Amino acid sequence: MTHRVRAAAATAAAVLCATALGGCGDGGGGSESSPAPSSAAPSSTPSSAPSPTKAGQSRITVKDFTFVPAELTVRPGAKVTVVNEDDTAHTVTANGSKPFDTGPIGPGKTATFTAPDKAGDYPYVCSIHPSMKGSLTVH
Repeated sequence: MTHRVRAAAATAAAVLCATALGGCGDGGGGSESSPAPSSAAPSSTPSSAPSPTKAGQSRITVKDFTFVPAELTVRPGAKVTVVNEDDTAHTVTANGSKPFDTGPIGPGKTATFTAPDKAGDYPYVCSIHPSMKGSLTVH
C-alpha cells in the first residue's frame, strides 16, 4: 500500500510541476509599454509585400534592426502601433514634412501614431539608425 501512496504522490507532484512550468510564459500584465500578445508567430524575414490593415489594427515590429513589415498599407487616420523588440531604442520617422514621428521607443516598449489623412506613400526611417527604412501607404 505504501507503494501506491508514493506513486500517487509522485504523479501529483509531476502534474503540479508541469502546471507551474506551463504558466511561466508571457505574464501579460496589461502594461501600456508591453507589447500585446500576437496570435501569429513572428517572422524572421521581412515581407516585401504590403500588409493590409486588419479591422483597424496596424502594427510595425522592430526586430534585428528591421521594420516588419517593411511596407504597410493602412486607411487614412488609422492608428499604427510600433513594437520595439530590439535591445536599443528606435524611431519610426516619416521623411520630408514628417507627418508622423514616434520619437525614441525604448527596448521592449511600444508607441502609437496616427497615419496621415491624405492618401499617398510615406517612406520612413529610424532617425537613430537611418539605414533602417520602411514605407507606409495610405489609401
